[in-house]
Amino acid sequence: MTCSCRKSAAPSDRALSRRNMKLILLSIALLCPWLGTLALAADRPPNFVVVLVDNAGNGDLGCYGSKLHRTPNIDRLAAEGMKFTSFYVASGVCTPSRAALLTGCYPRRVNLHVSDKNAAVLQPVSAKGLNPDEVTIAKMLKSVGYATACIGKWHLGDQPEFLPTRHGFDLFFGIPYSDDMTRDRNSQAWPELPLLRGERVLEAPVDRNYLVKRCTEEAVAFIDRNKDRPFLLYLPHTMPGSTSHPFSSPAFRGHSANGDYGDSIEELDWSTGELLAALAKHGLDRQTFVMWTSDNGAVEQSPRQGSCDPYRGFGYDTSEGAMRMPCVMRWPGKIPAGKVNDELCTTMDLLPTFAELAGAPLPPKPIDGHDIRPLLFGNPGAKSPWDESGFCYYYMDQLQAVRAGSWKLYLPLENKYISLGRKKAPAKLALYDVRHDVHEDHEVSAEHSDVVQRLLTLADRAREEYGDMQRAGKGQRPAGSVNNPRPLVPAP
Repeated sequence: MTCSCRKSAAPSDRALSRRNMKLILLSIALLCPWLGTLALAADRPPNFVVVLVDNAGNGDLGCYGSKLHRTPNIDRLAAEGMKFTSFYVASGVCTPSRAALLTGCYPRRVNLHVSDKNAAVLQPVSAKGLNPDEVTIAKMLKSVGYATACIGKWHLGDQPEFLPTRHGFDLFFGIPYSDDMTRDRNSQAWPELPLLRGERVLEAPVDRNYLVKRCTEEAVAFIDRNKDRPFLLYLPHTMPGSTSHPFSSPAFRGHSANGDYGDSIEELDWSTGELLAALAKHGLDRQTFVMWTSDNGAVEQSPRQGSCDPYRGFGYDTSEGAMRMPCVMRWPGKIPAGKVNDELCTTMDLLPTFAELAGAPLPPKPIDGHDIRPLLFGNPGAKSPWDESGFCYYYMDQLQAVRAGSWKLYLPLENKYISLGRKKAPAKLALYDVRHDVHEDHEVSAEHSDVVQRLLTLADRAREEYGDMQRAGKGQRPAGSVNNPRPLVPAP
């Protein structure tokens, strides 16, 4: 169940051809500066802008049907690019979801499916983090000359060994974990919520009301500084966040039709508009691949705020609402405009796809994502590679469901975890056509025993490679670990 298009770290024929072409273009530039400039711009690999918001659902965006929230800039991305309706994260909670996006691997493969305290996500002052030996998207692109920045929420380890600067990012500006992990929630062990630049604490506690605004300003400044070279901007926003009252700056507070949550969504849309304006200012629209998605679905609140419609469930489990995300991708002239794609794709596909687009070598160790360029570029008849390999829904250490093609099979669970919102109750085997019955109203395992058997076989393959509960997988790798972790606090 691993990517079949892996390469070693040695330069590929494509990379060598790109170098030869650059030598030719440089020669042209010496003879004709104007023509050479145009040719070099055409040969330059694309920029990548990846916006990942925290805990937002499909039903929160206008282009996915929201009538509450005004999201004209995200809607514009969808109109000018491609909207995905079967796009998945690899986990319904923060840490494993982010690990999968950056490494192209299932969280269990890189051992970030549970924290050092056997919790679902890493907490402050954790001895565990993303292993520095793993190759992230940033490390991969940096190896071929990209400028790289992570601006926002990290949540893959708060010790210096695990911070973004140790994983290929030239720049880090943001918070090391979730915005709700504040000292008042655990005064005995947690420091004040810190804001970092690089590995230095700028201030603590940070004013969460201004995080989206400040991160947006940092992102625009990064684009301005790197307009003449290829860059990766990873913008994992801190909001709507994990509290019942999301934060937003005064310019947006109280202006939406959905309280604090709606204010936050509309500020995130403003942020998206600022990024698009910065790209347009420098003439980079056609040179830049822009993606917008969420790390998991909106979480269940009372009264209800975020929406995962039309899917069942909310963030933090293995329901469709938790793991089937809004996702739009735009690259003018490359990704066809105004298209809707319902083929199964995942955040794990970003690393191998970006590698092909940038002419970068894939990691030497196995990954799980697939190159989805045929789907992005509208190739007639292109099908998801996940239809054959199957996509796995893990919650912490337990495999809970498998999808291939239209079908999602919820597995019989041994004990502690659940799907479909049935908290701490045993789940029975259940089959749904989640492409045509998106709310999962019709259980059809009795009518499709052949499909059930095929998906059970895919589940067994996953258990062998990644493990399941106490059973280790042969493809698992260790997470990073440190002794005596220390809190991040301002220097005296």
